[in-house]
Amino acid sequence: MKRRALIKHAALWGLAAHPLAKALAQHSPSDFSFLPRAAFEGPKKPVFVYNNWSAYDPLSDNVALTETLALRELDEIIRLKKNGVEIDYYMMDAFWFGKWGGYRTWDKEHWPNGPDKWLGSCKTNNLFPGMWFSTNLIATHSGRFLEVIDEWKDSLGTDPNILCLFEGGYLNHLAGSLQLWYDRGVRMFKFDFAYFEAVTPASKDKYSPEQVEEKNKAAFIDMLEKFRAKNSDVLIIGYNGFGGDMENTYSPFKKDINHRWLLAFDTLYSGDPRFSDVPMMNIWRSADNYSDHMVRQFEFNGLPLRRIDSCAFMIGKTGTCYSRGHSCWMGMLILELARGGWMNVYHGNLELLTNNDAKWFAKTQSLFHELQKLDKFSSFGEIPGSGKPYGFKAEGTQGIVCTVVNPSQQIVNISLPVMAGGTSRVLYADGGYKPVLKGINLSLGPEQLTVVGIDQYATEKYDLGQDDSISIPIFISKINTEFNQTGRNKIEATVAKIPTRSLRIMFQQFDEKGFPYRTWGGAPPDGKKMDEYFKINVSQNGKPIDIRIQYDKMIWSGLSWAAGEISEDDLDFGRPLRIECLSNEKQNLTLKAEVYAVGYANREGL
Repeated sequence: MKRRALIKHAALWGLAAHPLAKALAQHSPSDFSFLPRAAFEGPKKPVFVYNNWSAYDPLSDNVALTETLALRELDEIIRLKKNGVEIDYYMMDAFWFGKWGGYRTWDKEHWPNGPDKWLGSCKTNNLFPGMWFSTNLIATHSGRFLEVIDEWKDSLGTDPNILCLFEGGYLNHLAGSLQLWYDRGVRMFKFDFAYFEAVTPASKDKYSPEQVEEKNKAAFIDMLEKFRAKNSDVLIIGYNGFGGDMENTYSPFKKDINHRWLLAFDTLYSGDPRFSDVPMMNIWRSADNYSDHMVRQFEFNGLPLRRIDSCAFMIGKTGTCYSRGHSCWMGMLILELARGGWMNVYHGNLELLTNNDAKWFAKTQSLFHELQKLDKFSSFGEIPGSGKPYGFKAEGTQGIVCTVVNPSQQIVNISLPVMAGGTSRVLYADGGYKPVLKGINLSLGPEQLTVVGIDQYATEKYDLGQDDSISIPIFISKINTEFNQTGRNKIEATVAKIPTRSLRIMFQQFDEKGFPYRTWGGAPPDGKKMDEYFKINVSQNGKPIDIRIQYDKMIWSGLSWAAGEISEDDLDFGRPLRIECLSNEKQNLTLKAEVYAVGYANREGL
């Protein structure tokens, strides 16, 4: 929001007498340094939250949230806690409520006895319950998930899928619902799906769209401030609808997050897990790259890292997390903690983690928890969406931990942002390539994640080992290959001389402006897998050759690229290789492809 608009509408919002109004008028739009720290304090300490979304997913797989499922995951929380994992809150995510209950009753089909057992079990096991609320959306593509009760009728918008916040009884009733659940022990409230254009038919012609938006925001913030004033120990977290461009990782950063939300929410989330526009053979590292990029964007907008909820740790069996199971979960956990956010959220099917996994989880969590308490985290290196190396630095009292990512298709060297002369040690690395650390200079393999301890943390005590489910090439070299367009959204090349190594092929599609273009295949159960859209066909002597891919998934968030590898065992190195890359996207696009020779430790005699 522009500062001029804030002043113009201060009286309209009833904010003219607010103690911040005069200060806001006297400072530039990007300067919030004059505000008291308390205004932007957020959580009083780092917290650890289990969220059961992606253990269920009624929006794609039609996997319902049931009492049985919710209590099963509570049992898993108890098991993990016995193995040392810290979890403070259990967030009951979307669609726990009865359709006609106005957020005051639970879904009787799946919760016939209501939430009493869950609430009681949370209390018995020293967990604070949390609950999800839609800000004012009441329908999805599948239809109404909430019906309009009598108290809400005079808030129904001209768009019947959203409710007005500044007129009618909805907001006041919502405040009463929050207090009802607070009185039952709930201490965290998650708000999602905010649509501030909602206006009733009676007010449609009274206010401009800008006035409607600001009146909705002001009414909502005022409600939350009053609720927090009465219940000072609550945590209130904001998700979709409160700012931030979350669609891609190539758009230039812009200032589009209103700092006013920091007065209403303890943390703001920076986007659901999805894949970046940086092509990678390990598709899960591309998901890490997306979340890293979004955190950097929110940091660019002036949010302290501790106030950014990266929402990035999501294991599970449903379409919302692309049915990833617990693939590459170790690096995902490290980055969730290393970004410095104080809202550490773990989503999904906790039963996928063994007791040994839990012990590693607890050790990793312990390392970063102590650092998070000090709140001295910063980012360094390039913007993640650029495809160049970057990382996060955490400063302790007598040492530093640097978490470094190389999203590129080459072995790179990077200087860590620390003073030279101290001791250093690799604490964690993806399997395969062995990072080389000399003082503060570090080499990483393609797509590799590494954690380095400095001084106090450069000891065996903090070692986290490596993830052997990931194999980073120890050799990679780009093969100069000329691809020619041979049809609509189709390119081809012939590699006359093949190195005696495996081959990695990557291609990406671009629109007429030269920007990566995402194809949307949809979510389960009716979506299409991305390998139905993107094809990498390889042949020798007219015979097809098998290619290993990881993008053969239903991806609700879209994908702009494809990657695959051919094992050296399947290649005849004495014959030319024909490569065809094509997209079945209907729009005319530009395709670009690259080919790499890659070598792995088990094939290189290492």
